[in-house]
Order: sequence, then structure tokens, then C-alpha cells
Amino acid sequence: MEDKYRPLSPWEYFELSLLFNIPIIGLIFLIINSIDGMGNINRRNYARSFWCIYVVILIIFVVLLLLGVTLTLPSIKASSSNLPTAIIMQ
Repeated sequence: MEDKYRPLSPWEYFELSLLFNIPIIGLIFLIINSIDGMGNINRRNYARSFWCIYVVILIIFVVLLLLGVTLTLPSIKASSSNLPTAIIMQ
């Protein structure tokens, strides 16, 4: 069997997970492994799955951020309209 198609062991998955979670170095290795066309296909697909997880987390973060802004904006407007005009003028 070619090395390109060799399955990864559970320890390799564990090591890659640890490596990809290192802040800057892990991001570099994640980019390299996800675009590597000559390396192991399983390693490349595992790196690409990390990108999918990052995209899902980003979407959840944006939805929560927009939800928070939408819910707090009316309460900010309501609380500022109850202030005396002298405080608003300053």
C-alpha cells in the first residue's frame, strides 16, 4: 500500500489534534497539511475537517454576536430616553 493511502493510527490523530491546536505554529501546520497534494490523503482530509470546525464556530459566533446586538440595542435606546435632558446634553 502506498504511503499516500495509508490509514492514520489513533495516536497520529491525537498528535495532529494537539499540533493543530497550538496557536500560531498549529495554524501554519494546518494550512500546510490541508493543501498538501503529495502527502497522506487521510492527514489532508483531517486537516480540512479542522477548517470545517473553525467555519462552524465562526458562524455560531457571528449569530450570537448579531443576536446580542439585536437584543441589547432596544434596551440601550430605552434606557437613554429615560435620562434627564441635562445629562444627555453633556
